[in-house]
Amino acid sequence: MSASDQEAEEQWVQDAVRRRARTRAFAEAEGVISAVLSDPGVREARERVAAAETEIGMELCACLQPFQDRYDQAVAAGDADALAGLCGGKHGRWGRICVLPSGHETSMEKPHWGRTSEGWPIAWVGSAPDDC
Repeated sequence: MSASDQEAEEQWVQDAVRRRARTRAFAEAEGVISAVLSDPGVREARERVAAAETEIGMELCACLQPFQDRYDQAVAAGDADALAGLCGGKHGRWGRICVLPSGHETSMEKPHWGRTSEGWPIAWVGSAPDDC
């Protein structure tokens, strides 16, 4: 076996060990996350946050509905310019997209606002990355 073959084999083994360690770490993390999320206190807190987001969303609906209407119209018309000026705020895997203008957090002093996938008004603080 040549020196380059030995180096290639060593590299393959090192890569395999890294993949195995990474897979194991992800599996352990998923177990911990599942345990935390299934805790009754965490579930209760999540339900209270959801209720507060819905309540605030409903309270803001009267003054912020025109933003939802503009968003719906821009989507229907394929108006990329109008959509480009919107807030980048997302609420992760729950399918909530903020329909307010970019920078609203400081200029309007409003939380992110939009609709749930079921059509209910919702308000939230913070933003999730696009890959959630």
